[in-house]
Amino acid sequence: MAISEFFAGMPVADFASAVPWYERLWGKPPDFYPEEGEAVWQITGHSWVYVVTDRQRAGNGLITLLIDDLEDRIAQLSERGIETGPVQEMGPSVPGIAITDPDGNRITFGQPPAEAEEAS
Repeated sequence: MAISEFFAGMPVADFASAVPWYERLWGKPPDFYPEEGEAVWQITGHSWVYVVTDRQRAGNGLITLLIDDLEDRIAQLSERGIETGPVQEMGPSVPGIAITDPDGNRITFGQPPAEAEEAS
């Protein structure tokens, strides 16, 4: 099975306030709005995150992204007014940060060890 695109959804209760927060998180406005109450950001060439109005599920979303420069991501988020909290171990030799959106959805950024990146 080949996967050509990957979408991850974050349910929110207040779409109007969530979009500006996610604009600060990703550092850009949404790439498109497929329908009312839904905004989509392209994160990598074939991965997307969408924010969608869903009051029943709001606050239960989880996304983890592995990145190559955690310190740079922390600096970018801080410049955009998003508090990251302390760096913690996500797993063996994987430092990371976990932040929450206004609804309580959790977005985690981690940086795998350099040798793990070279092996892929």
